[in-house]
Amino acid sequence: MNPTSAKRQSVALPDATTGVTMPAGLPRLPPFPSLFQLNTRVRLREIEAALGRSATLDDIPDADLDQLRTQGFDWLYLLGVWSTGAAGREASRSNPDWRREFEALLPGLEDRDICGSSFAVTAYAVPPALGGNAALERLRRRLGLRGLRLMLDFVPNHTGLDHPWAWDRPDLFVHGDRTLLDREPGNYTLVQTAQGPTVLAHGRDPYFPGWPDTLQLDYANPATREAMRGELLAAAALCDGLRCDMAMLVLPDVVRRTWGTTAEPFWPGAIGAVRARRGDFAFMAEVYWGLEATLLQQGFDLAYDKTLYDLAVNQNGRGVREHLRASPSHQGHLVRFLENHDEPRAATAFPWDVHQAAAVLTYLTPGLRLFHQGQIWGRRVRASIHLNRVAEEDADAAVSGFYHRLLDVLKRPVVREGHWRLLEPYEAWQGNPTWDGFVPFAWDGTGERLLGVVNFQPTQGQCYVRLSFAELAGRSCELGDLLGPSRYIRDGDDMLGRGLYLDLPAWGFHLFSLGPATPGDVIPTDPGFDRSRQPVPKRVLNVRTVKA
Repeated sequence: MNPTSAKRQSVALPDATTGVTMPAGLPRLPPFPSLFQLNTRVRLREIEAALGRSATLDDIPDADLDQLRTQGFDWLYLLGVWSTGAAGREASRSNPDWRREFEALLPGLEDRDICGSSFAVTAYAVPPALGGNAALERLRRRLGLRGLRLMLDFVPNHTGLDHPWAWDRPDLFVHGDRTLLDREPGNYTLVQTAQGPTVLAHGRDPYFPGWPDTLQLDYANPATREAMRGELLAAAALCDGLRCDMAMLVLPDVVRRTWGTTAEPFWPGAIGAVRARRGDFAFMAEVYWGLEATLLQQGFDLAYDKTLYDLAVNQNGRGVREHLRASPSHQGHLVRFLENHDEPRAATAFPWDVHQAAAVLTYLTPGLRLFHQGQIWGRRVRASIHLNRVAEEDADAAVSGFYHRLLDVLKRPVVREGHWRLLEPYEAWQGNPTWDGFVPFAWDGTGERLLGVVNFQPTQGQCYVRLSFAELAGRSCELGDLLGPSRYIRDGDDMLGRGLYLDLPAWGFHLFSLGPATPGDVIPTDPGFDRSRQPVPKRVLNVRTVKA
């Protein structure tokens, strides 16, 4: 997925389709980049309110892009740039269940707030109201000048209700009949086509009812696969990477389970067609049901790690540690997140102490780090993909302060391109089970050594963690916490032998930078020597801080 050029070139070339001058090269992507997801239509509505006129992609301020670069992001993922239709908007506005949800999310809801789902696509082209493809290319150029890449959506499973194919190529969709329409009115709809009224299926997955603003594509039809390959090429020409929505739904096994038909694989050939033109193009799969490895094998660079998210939500420390035993090479292809447009806001899904601990575990492991618009400000009200306006909320100072410290850490070369490994916690003393809630890990490379540890459980805990940095032998070491004020001095031989003793409150964490101690610093007595303390103390007995 990384481009071949090691550094940006100053030469610029005109794009063959738009005439817009594009940067000829971008900085090499680190193995573990960061991505910011922005709801385009929501942001443009905010800009519209400020300008007092309609806004296009050209009106996204340079200051927005500068801030992304300053915060260390490598990717901007724009949600909702493609054309959608009037039928999709009407479906969103008239569905009573959806309407109730929108009213709960957005006080004072008006019809103009309901723009229709971003995933009921009618064309992989930017609509004139957003500035057209030319405005997207100009935005992409502005991003490129700042070393940022652009990611957009591709929706393989379905189209919007009023996609042109519904009229002139209905054979590309899954068909039903009047019996199915009467029996499953939520999964089928009557569509006017050039051949007359035809019953077509709504897009869906095998576990939920159909999405009433969509039509299901028929991947058992070779013509559909060929047509969607063309759509993929069209979308890829306008960006540097594509997030493929519910990418597993077009896998042959899933098609057979959902529709009872036989389909040939779509992704290997389609991804190969894009890569034949753009060898450095990135593909990200939204994927569930344990099918991450399947899609990686079929050509995707990245796959959602919903398993880690679910383990964090369920506050399962041991489960997190076991999940992270997968090979670092596999984990480097996973997308780590605490929220996105489908999941609840992290500020509501996690109590604040759990939120911080989960963020340390999620974003300080290998992979692409995805941050959602509003997440780093602590927003609590979800932004629906059907709406172009969100509820007004003040930023939470505690949340934004924590995330800014975390983003500063994520700019360090060691966590962008270093080597990560899971460490093992050990029992602090016989009969103390709290070691099992710890998740310790280390980063090294690029001249820096980091030790992270999270007590991911609802009780205070103690453990030992044995380090394996050979350079610690025969010297004392300073451990400075990059996410807090703590600073400790420890004996290197002791950390290599028995291990570093840790005593943390529920959901407590450290991210230590390891370096040589300042001459004259004293190594304090380690409370871990006292094996007689039982039961586990309720008071926080952290290792003693040594003042500079």
